[in-house]
Amino acid sequence: MPAVQDSIECARIAALAADKVKAEDIVAFDVTEPLAITDIFLLSTGNNERQVLAIAEEIEKELHIQRQRDARTREGLEDAQWVLLDYGDFVIHVMHKDAREYYSLERLWSDCPKIDLQLPEAGSPSDAAENAAKAANTENQESQESGSTVDSSEDVTAPVPQER
Repeated sequence: MPAVQDSIECARIAALAADKVKAEDIVAFDVTEPLAITDIFLLSTGNNERQVLAIAEEIEKELHIQRQRDARTREGLEDAQWVLLDYGDFVIHVMHKDAREYYSLERLWSDCPKIDLQLPEAGSPSDAAENAAKAANTENQESQESGSTVDSSEDVTAPVPQER
């Protein structure tokens, strides 16, 4: 039985929160088959102890705000080499890059299906906004070239972003 949708959505919230504070190598595995105790393992990496703690803190904050979910247990906060946040149906591992390389959890769970975390491919949210604006401008240019005209008196519900 695959991971439940609520766990997947929480993992996506956690992944976006980790990505927001520049976590690296964010990946989630559906571990329902080999483990009966949880659905998902989410892994992320920080480059130093301060970043590991910042990632864990941001994940906890976003899950609390968006889903009113609080970790059942929190381990590893003192050393900040491997912070484990146990939410019951999903477990989050925030690891220092050295610990991540040493323990190689991906190798252990490679037989499990990966979960699509729907993270932005590259760049920041502002880059995504700029890309959307460019796409909108390209569509406008294409419609003008094809002979379509836009009546300026029409009520437009959303303004078209302008390039800076």
